Amino acid sequence: MGRFVRWAAVAAAGALLAAGCGGGSADGGGDEERSGGARPTTTGAKALPAALTSQRLDWDGCRATANASAPGRDWQCATLKAPLDWSKPGGETTDLALIRSRARGGDRIGSLLFNFGGPGASGVAGMPGYAATVSLLRERYDLVSWDPRGVGASEGVRCRSDKETQAAEAVDATPDTPAEERAYLRDAADFARGCEKDAGELLAHVSTTDTARDMDLMRQVLGDDELHYFGISYGTELGGVYAHLFPEHVGRLVLDAVVDPGADMVDHRKNQARGFQRALDNYLASTGQDPERGTRRIADLLDRIDTHPLETYSGRKLTQVLAFTGIVLPLYREDSWPSLTSALDTAERGDGSELLALADGYNERDSSGHYGLLPQAQRVISCLDDKQRPTLAEAKRLLPEFERISPVFGPFLGWDAAGWCHDWPVPGQYETPEVSAPGAAPVLVIGNTGDPATPYEGARRMADELGKGVGVELTWKGEGHGAYGNGSDCVDATVDAYLLKGTVPKDGKVCAR
Repeated sequence: MGRFVRWAAVAAAGALLAAGCGGGSADGGGDEERSGGARPTTTGAKALPAALTSQRLDWDGCRATANASAPGRDWQCATLKAPLDWSKPGGETTDLALIRSRARGGDRIGSLLFNFGGPGASGVAGMPGYAATVSLLRERYDLVSWDPRGVGASEGVRCRSDKETQAAEAVDATPDTPAEERAYLRDAADFARGCEKDAGELLAHVSTTDTARDMDLMRQVLGDDELHYFGISYGTELGGVYAHLFPEHVGRLVLDAVVDPGADMVDHRKNQARGFQRALDNYLASTGQDPERGTRRIADLLDRIDTHPLETYSGRKLTQVLAFTGIVLPLYREDSWPSLTSALDTAERGDGSELLALADGYNERDSSGHYGLLPQAQRVISCLDDKQRPTLAEAKRLLPEFERISPVFGPFLGWDAAGWCHDWPVPGQYETPEVSAPGAAPVLVIGNTGDPATPYEGARRMADELGKGVGVELTWKGEGHGAYGNGSDCVDATVDAYLLKGTVPKDGKVCAR
């Protein structure tokens, strides 16, 4: 995944725009339309020390953090100890920050874990704000989330200072000259060195596989026989990896806004260029514009800004990369499209203030100049996952294809293939994640036909790779990143019935707008 287009949760995108252990086993009841096959009895993983599996979580009131205010009395926080290196489960540990709100009803099913994507999104900060969207699920589940290793309160990695982050926004992300190419790669190498210096040994142990194993430890410590899970965006890849590693412990898993598990690092960028161009076309058509002409107008605007950055009311310059980032954010939600219209119109008149405000929201930059850590954690996790390390020459050969896919998004995502993990100090783990889960219970996989960041086609691929009788696809013909809680009563009712009653819909069910 690239630095520009994160697999972030819908709720997070909306918030940015607005800003400017109890026990309990799974309840297998309900009117299931079909069920999974026989389950294997073991994962073959090393036995964990009792000191880890029997640890008691000291749930207490949550305190304010650098990234979030205290969430109120309904929420409790605790720290879970997990192996730093899962190949040495009896060795050094790392601390994981958890948050929960107990089930309100009497017919409790168990815990429902949430991951909001990124990778690198903070569950401790994000869960309280998402609770209203899943209020019905709160009746029968403890709502639980966490900061994955390397994120937020779980020993979050900071690769750059705020000053260094702001300075990097002036680096040309679509270099036009050899000097700009050298500056681009030098900036990437500087970022990698900062991560290595800050994270140390942790840098090699923040992969998706590491976090999936953390999830199964959480399941045991929380007292659940099966893992019930809601993964959004990158959280779908994490859920698929979990299902592959622990098929016998799969309970009710929902994967919404699905990352294509069959795409490698370069293919993900191509997919996103297609997805965001599709969303841009839909946006332009909704405003009465011809999509081809509107796309060319925006591409020309970005070219002009590359040469002549725009003035803003803050005194900062709107560079090309900041303008691009400001265009990306409103496409995450259809109800944010009007803000894109206003920002583009203002930029055409020579004022970059509105696009800069959108870019700052995406980059988690507040009015004091402080940046959040999600973009940095995302890169740290992604570069440990991805084996691919395209050279500058390889990326340049791919550029014409990226530009054919999208004149607006293609150049940025094509160049990003070379810069994202350039000179990274730790090798990546896989070309594509393994998500096959034979024998697991049915997993609900939701695809949105208008999803810009995780294009719809990935949902079918995920359902197929999970395996026959496991992956169950639900399609929503909608717009925006993700489907649940995004305006479809059909989607919401289907997900609620699956999580609350165990009712599995027919594979291929479609919810129209």
